[in-house]
Amino acid sequence: MTAAEDQGARPRGYAKGAARRAQILDEVIRMVAEKGVDASSLRSVAESLGISHAALRHYFPSRDELLVAVYEEHEGRRAGTDDRPTSAVGDMRDSAERNRSIPGLVQLYTVLLADAAQQGHPVTRAFVRERFARVRSELAELVRADQEAGRIDPDIDPRDLASLAIAASDGLQVQWLLDPEAVDGARVLDLLERLVPPPPAGG
Repeated sequence: MTAAEDQGARPRGYAKGAARRAQILDEVIRMVAEKGVDASSLRSVAESLGISHAALRHYFPSRDELLVAVYEEHEGRRAGTDDRPTSAVGDMRDSAERNRSIPGLVQLYTVLLADAAQQGHPVTRAFVRERFARVRSELAELVRADQEAGRIDPDIDPRDLASLAIAASDGLQVQWLLDPEAVDGARVLDLLERLVPPPPAGG
């Protein structure tokens, strides 16, 4: 079957279903950004969209699946607008600066982290494990590039520094959510970047 035939063979409801799923994600992103995760229960989302709880569960059978899909959609949209990062810690710093305007979605991320650490959330745990693995790998590549360019001590393990940058960023986000006036995540991460040692003199 050709691609065109496959498209024609799909039921007419396929496009409508995809559009409805996108509409649900749009609405939940809006709700989370404005009101936080507490507003994103399946029933409150269904009521906001004017659909039944059963209809919503057709697209997202559980709250965990809904929240993971919302975060993935948000990250996917943001990825298309981000400038290419120039360093591992700098990437985390730039992200912290952008997140200041979307505290509800920062809260969503911290909820996903907390759920992933508990039993009974296999979907969320799998998502967070995969995300950490991907981000560690991407940041480690930036560290290696800095080492090759002579900006970072080559004896530093790239994955260790990547893990440290993630830990600092995530911890700072929690502190910022609890006390926004007391913590400037971007500034603290700028300090961390300046503390990363360069190659030894004469090395």
